Amino acid sequence: MKACNRDLLVLVKDEHMNEKSMERELEQLNDLLFHYETIETFCTAHEVFDVNRHNTLHKRDHIQRIVRQRELKPFFFICNKN
Repeated sequence: MKACNRDLLVLVKDEHMNEKSMERELEQLNDLLFHYETIETFCTAHEVFDVNRHNTLHKRDHIQRIVRQRELKPFFFICNKN
């Protein structure tokens, strides 16, 4: 399995799963997450609330600019749309 920089908790119902199949399962899951965890998908799933201006930011460019800042300005909140 490739070295990755994440911690995953995987719950498995099948207690008879051997080590090799578990490694393959984790590798596939890691590959899947690698392809879908991008800044574009993050911006699609989140929005920014600007309480100072009573505004909600939905555009990808605005969210990227705010997320990439070293520190978030006061009363800016990044919220998941779920």
